[in-house]
Amino acid sequence: MPKPYPSEFRDDVVRVTRNREPGVTIEQIAKDFGVHPMTLQKWLRHADIDEGAKPGQSQSESAEIRELKKRNRLLEQENEVLRRAAAYLSQANLPSKGSTRS
Repeated sequence: MPKPYPSEFRDDVVRVTRNREPGVTIEQIAKDFGVHPMTLQKWLRHADIDEGAKPGQSQSESAEIRELKKRNRLLEQENEVLRRAAAYLSQANLPSKGSTRS
């Protein structure tokens, strides 16, 4: 699902909000840019985290963790396939019960 607002737009709105004149509310800025005030609050929170002003996980760290989890899931699936193949092949190499080999 594509993000409804490009990151450049979000960055610009956050910059304008931080540099606003005294007396200008976040709600007014959100209305001027056509976004919901809570959306703007969320963008400000994420910007603070990304800049290190607040503790939390930055967007780049979140993306990296998501990619690592996806890679880990793929590797676990590959390992399971190899385990099953090894078990199947070891069963195929066992002598049958009626075998007369010695």
